[in-house]
Amino acid sequence: MPSHQLEYEILGSGAQSVEIILDPDETVIAEAGVMNYMTEGIRFETRMGDGSSSGVLGKLWGAGKRMLTGESLFMTHFTNNGATPARVAFAAPYPGTVVAVDLNQVGGRLICQKDAFLCAAYGTQIGISFNKRIGAGFFGGEGFILQKLEGDGLAFVHAGGTVIRKELNNETLRLDTGCLVAFTSGLDYDIALAGGLKSMLFGGEGMLLATLKGTGTVWVQSLPFSRLAQRVYEATYNAQGEIRAGGK
Repeated sequence: MPSHQLEYEILGSGAQSVEIILDPDETVIAEAGVMNYMTEGIRFETRMGDGSSSGVLGKLWGAGKRMLTGESLFMTHFTNNGATPARVAFAAPYPGTVVAVDLNQVGGRLICQKDAFLCAAYGTQIGISFNKRIGAGFFGGEGFILQKLEGDGLAFVHAGGTVIRKELNNETLRLDTGCLVAFTSGLDYDIALAGGLKSMLFGGEGMLLATLKGTGTVWVQSLPFSRLAQRVYEATYNAQGEIRAGGK
């Protein structure tokens, strides 16, 4: 199914949102709970899946796959039912960068982390991609189950901090599994141990690294939400400890 052709504007710098401009009868699909605002003429409907499956079994299968990524069973479809262009804006629940990807320019397929998808043109299929490599399957965790976006229109993904776009030309890139946002389907992807036992236990870089090989594009985020949440938790725990010690 051809995707609806969208216009958009990315707003802000440190905590970005994307404003989608919908012509009459155009639709954008989004994760539940990421809408910021919409102008008159926009109507929304919560549906099971991305709308690419019309049968009940197809919708249930799509919903089941989304459960594996930890996402909601439902997606929200925003349609311009008016006679003039209307706008709807989306943002993720934590500060970061919004990246627009034209799927038609990356071979019709984008693989991204399971929590990176924000919204996309109607007609985009949102599925899952299992990493079949032994390393990823054995260790699991971040990077084992990924989201797969397929279509010929615009898709928007969200990342924490600054996003770096790396172009690989028959090259290899190793990175923290949480720093990976998305990559094009022509790249070979695996997860492996970061190094020796000493480095894994005391190096502070985690036990696993993602490895991408080949020719294609990789999007990397400088501040994964998991890393931010860990630092906030540690700061809160230490502050509570100091308060208890002071009370004694």
